[in-house]
Amino acid sequence: MLDHIFDYLHFNFSVEAPIVLLILVLLEAVLSADNAIALAAIAQGLEDKELERKALNFGLVVAYVLRISLILTATWIQKYWQFELLGAAYLLWLVFQHFTSEEADDDHHHGPRFKSLLQAIPVIAFTDLAFSLDSVTTAIAVSQEKWLVLTGATIGIITLRFMTGLFIRWLDEFKNLEDAGYITVAFVGLRLLLRVVNDNLVPPEWVVISAIGLILVWGFSVRNVIEVAEVELEKSEVATRE
Repeated sequence: MLDHIFDYLHFNFSVEAPIVLLILVLLEAVLSADNAIALAAIAQGLEDKELERKALNFGLVVAYVLRISLILTATWIQKYWQFELLGAAYLLWLVFQHFTSEEADDDHHHGPRFKSLLQAIPVIAFTDLAFSLDSVTTAIAVSQEKWLVLTGATIGIITLRFMTGLFIRWLDEFKNLEDAGYITVAFVGLRLLLRVVNDNLVPPEWVVISAIGLILVWGFSVRNVIEVAEVELEKSEVATRE
């Protein structure tokens, strides 16, 4: 998704590396919101906060190794459209599984659900890898400065872990956020699929970013009634004690 943006920031224009790195990190933070929601929803399938934290930590360590491997082999991978097809199929399968599975009796979470940490870690890692395929051309755009791309990937994965932790809390608080996240996942999957079919059919970045932004606004538009009631109850108890 970032390939056209970085065309304007290529080192041929004498843009200083620190500035490019800062922009890379900021864009990573802004454009990885859909990724963070998907990873947070996947981690929730463990139904245990401590296991969720461990799954994200270990899963993103594996994801980081996969991202580095993707960057180092970006030129080779781009020659084979099958990788993007597999990534699109995987992301669309996650979306299908989410919207066709039943909610749990005690919460609004859709599948997948895991019985152990080892089941969740590979799903988290490969989901991040599928998202990373969408920006593999970014690595090629700055391939002469691999250290910069690797540094950006390192900071980006740390940022993603922080954002995912926030979204785990927000998924419990906002009714539509999980569905909104998976709709944006569908956008990324369809974009990968269009690149395989015909690159000319891929919508401009500003259209995709605007659409994802509007969907996330909808996702944050409705709070869960139970969550609001619990907050009000806590406030009431505090006021009573005082």
